[in-house]
Amino acid sequence: QVQLVESGGGLVQAGGSLRLSCTASGRTFSSYAMGWFRQAPGKEREFVAAINHSGSIGYEDSVKGRFTISRDNAKNTLYLQMNSLKPEDAAVYYCAAGSSGIYYVEPRRYDYWGQGTQVTVSS
Repeated sequence: QVQLVESGGGLVQAGGSLRLSCTASGRTFSSYAMGWFRQAPGKEREFVAAINHSGSIGYEDSVKGRFTISRDNAKNTLYLQMNSLKPEDAAVYYCAAGSSGIYYVEPRRYDYWGQGTQVTVSS
């Protein structure tokens, strides 16, 4: 069992930055694929970025060059650095862990989820 706790959300002006963190319980964090997803009101949960257990990374096209995902296995923590934020980035951001170790863009491929953290971007 893995428990995930996100933090770092908040209100930011367009063009600003936020860094989200996701801290995981358990001793097998390094073996999991970790992902960030987001869900805006009335929309489906969508892939943002993910990182394999081996460090391979993938991004959704709209965030490439603006967002950076990273992980610190010694701290059991996943990060998402978000720069040049746009109003359309506003959503609840979720951290997810996949026991296969390989990242996928489909939410159903992930086994554990955090409670989410709200990101609001004012124009």
